[in-house]
Amino acid sequence: MSGFGQLRLEGVGRRFGTADALAGLDLTIERGEFIALLGPSGCGKSTALNCLAGLLPLTAGSIWQDEQRIDTLPPEKRGFGMVFQNYALFPHLTVRDNIAFGLRMRRLPKDEVRRRTTAAIEMVRLEEHASKLPGQLSGGQQQRVAIARATVLEPSLVLMDEPLSNLDAKLRLEMRTEIRRLHQSLGLTTVYVTHDQEEALSMADRLVVMREGRVQQIGTPEEVHTTPTTWHVADFMGYRNLLPLAAQSVAGEVVTVPLGGTTIDGVAQGTVAAGEDVVVAVRPEDVKLGNEGLKGLVEVVEYQGRELAVEVVLEDGTRLHARTERKVQAGESVSVAIDPTRLLVYASDRPAAELVTAGLAV
Repeated sequence: MSGFGQLRLEGVGRRFGTADALAGLDLTIERGEFIALLGPSGCGKSTALNCLAGLLPLTAGSIWQDEQRIDTLPPEKRGFGMVFQNYALFPHLTVRDNIAFGLRMRRLPKDEVRRRTTAAIEMVRLEEHASKLPGQLSGGQQQRVAIARATVLEPSLVLMDEPLSNLDAKLRLEMRTEIRRLHQSLGLTTVYVTHDQEEALSMADRLVVMREGRVQQIGTPEEVHTTPTTWHVADFMGYRNLLPLAAQSVAGEVVTVPLGGTTIDGVAQGTVAAGEDVVVAVRPEDVKLGNEGLKGLVEVVEYQGRELAVEVVLEDGTRLHARTERKVQAGESVSVAIDPTRLLVYASDRPAAELVTAGLAV
């Protein structure tokens, strides 16, 4: 497998007209890493991937492969493999011929083309389907062909653009495991674009969370999941409870906020001052239904297998989302407890009243 020591994106930007689709992206990718570019639609993650692939020219910054600048090279000179959302298979070619296509374009000896193609087919476990056309395959099988076609060229980097978005839930889960297995077994370096935070958490070594063309946070799955740097990242990473409040008092990292007709403590994420508008974030699984704590009324109950997703309305009208194994019913009075270390408090970038008007945690 050909490779590199380091791939560096330095101040990479892409402007469309007067708008920045991507601005100031700084990222170093080590050989063998699995990097996930994560964020909602329109955040710039696919633009970043296309700039890296050479499908879009940069309007700012540079890309370096070790000591060689590569953003000036055409896509075919970069030696990267790419797996697209729509697979982009040749419909008139068999599985074997689709996988062998790139090798033949490089005019490799027939024996080597045959050997590497056979190994790639075995790698993605499609031996029984090698003579079929793409139209005769399931979505998951087509995706495996696309992955084999990209990796058979032994690229220094594999780029994947939302490759699982067209698959059903069961297949997505299977293919997540498959892609991670191939990444590890082949020693690939992978950059993977997705809007699915669970997908990114389960597969990547590091996450790059993006919003409005800019990086919000770079970190391990555990770092981004446990300590989002902004409330926007918390929102995207599943902190479904986002409450625009005002900091009542601050003592070191401990911030006291009014909630449910009383007060509750949380942990400041960054600088927070007393009297300031803040956004309080907490995951549903960190909201515990018990016999003590904030008083509320269960309004909505959703069955989700071993757990229930519950919406509780507190005495001050605040709505909290919780996950629990406790059997509760709509209309039931409950108490809610929140571990102060899991209640994250962020300085707000907008006034609390404006956030409520915008529909945040109303």
